Amino acid sequence: MRSLFQRSAAIAVAGGIALTGLLAGSLRVLALTTEQVVERLRPVPVFAVTDADGTPLVASTGEGEDSSPVAGVFISRQDAQQFLEGLKSRDPNIGNTVQVTTVSLAEIFELAVRQQNVEDALRFYFVPMRQQVESARTVLQQNRQNPENFEGVPLFFLESTQEGGGYLTIQQGNQRVIPIFFTQQDLQAMQTRITQQEPSLSGRTRVQVTSLETLIQILQSSDDPDLNQVVLVPPRETLEYIRTLQPTGQNGSRPGNAPAAQPARGGANR
Repeated sequence: MRSLFQRSAAIAVAGGIALTGLLAGSLRVLALTTEQVVERLRPVPVFAVTDADGTPLVASTGEGEDSSPVAGVFISRQDAQQFLEGLKSRDPNIGNTVQVTTVSLAEIFELAVRQQNVEDALRFYFVPMRQQVESARTVLQQNRQNPENFEGVPLFFLESTQEGGGYLTIQQGNQRVIPIFFTQQDLQAMQTRITQQEPSLSGRTRVQVTSLETLIQILQSSDDPDLNQVVLVPPRETLEYIRTLQPTGQNGSRPGNAPAAQPARGGANR
């Protein structure tokens, strides 16, 4: 993946952008080190609209002295491409000079950390996949939680329904991990494989949902040791796209198929 921020200049674009979910903000003392957080975010490709040099397209929020530059970070490449096509139609002078660029989520986080005390720093907003937001609200409703309050980029994981709770872990290489998915469909595919290989787990797990923004805050503030087991699984469409760019390279990891019957205590749904 190429670097997103290769020079300090920014492209101005008139009008607002419909974005949800703030990444950069009031960053708290890290429970995990910055390097540890980065390692959990590095395998996740996300997408931004940039010029040929990798400078992000920005918009301004507010007016006058209250205005601040923001840039959208898309979870779905298709959403980023649709935004770009709309921009070309609305403002071809700008739209024809930019492109969709792939960048690691870790790079966004690192820049946000570096700029936390910078005046008029560039802020980043995640743009979630609309279908997954609807799925998240459905899951919350099924779990008797208020779906109307959900905001941000949905993340899906399996929680044990047994006494004592805990999150399902799977074997990845020589370690057990807690896989957290960006799409409910990818999570359900894993759940199906697990119950086929381990029928005793059928009915003993349920889907839970949190947000990417919440998880990042927890990585920054919680001393829960199980955070070291968290593995973010990019959407299948993203992994397939990355494979087309690097057919023989390392395209990001996907948790293995072997299920683990032991749930891990604690987790990200705070």
